[in-house]
Amino acid sequence: MREQALFDKIDLHLIRVLHTVLTERSVSRAAVRLGMHQPAVSAALKRLRALAGDPLLVRSGGAMVPTDVALRMVEPAGAILRAAEALFSDARGFDPRSATRTFRVAASDYLDPYFLPRLVARIKQEAPLCPIEILPLSPDAHYHALLAQGEADVVIGNWPQPPDDLHLGRLLSDEVVCLVSQDHPAVRRGWDVQEWLEAEHIAPTPTHPGARGVIDGYLDSQGLCRTITARCAHFSLIPDIVASSLLVLTTGRQYCERFTAHLPVTILPCPVDFPPLMYYQLWHGRSHHSAAAMWLRECIRGVALSLRKQ
Repeated sequence: MREQALFDKIDLHLIRVLHTVLTERSVSRAAVRLGMHQPAVSAALKRLRALAGDPLLVRSGGAMVPTDVALRMVEPAGAILRAAEALFSDARGFDPRSATRTFRVAASDYLDPYFLPRLVARIKQEAPLCPIEILPLSPDAHYHALLAQGEADVVIGNWPQPPDDLHLGRLLSDEVVCLVSQDHPAVRRGWDVQEWLEAEHIAPTPTHPGARGVIDGYLDSQGLCRTITARCAHFSLIPDIVASSLLVLTTGRQYCERFTAHLPVTILPCPVDFPPLMYYQLWHGRSHHSAAAMWLRECIRGVALSLRKQ
């Protein structure tokens, strides 16, 4: 096939399907993310396979995995989509009232249970035509790769040592405390460091393989190790788990205070002298000067500031 004839068969929508199918590694999940019917995504994938002369996705056990050819296509496809999205919006400046670009925010729900709902509400109020995708910081999605590949505009979370090759904006700091059931023995008798270490703890699932959270990273630096007997990938569910067990959640005071009014839980001081938790937003150099991305980062900072004042 001549190069010009091949080029004429490719449009931006087809590249978006390619990028989404390869990053999701699933036709059904790609269809949900694209807002398309699954047969339409399958038909587009068939066209892409014909154009590439490669199967692109192949079955491995119960999962689909990209071929070597497909893996080499992910980053160029992402770069094309990012360039297309910014081609006119940033060239003319960013007007939130008329903009239609998609904002992608990767975040845990550690910071405050009100944070993400209020952020979405603010974006939809001020930029009503802009779609929003809230992406999880899951074990199979490293935040650095999300930013580098343009899969996220901003990542929000807390890290003991944020990477120095990403841009950083501080959102807030918070005191480390413990959330426990009102029936926990430590409520009556208190605890020392050793008793706290030996208590049964619940912790979030690591954001990527080998990751150490802020709490356990600090304990490691002090030669200490707590007893984690439960992990949960859904941080917002942990207070309910704590309320009906003797598990201990150690995290920021601001997060814990949101649950004391409607769950049988209480906040205890942590006997380990942790430094304050620092929450940040991180972004890649590729979007540092983007007018739309700067507007988004200011929205995030404003929402975090409003919660801090409550």
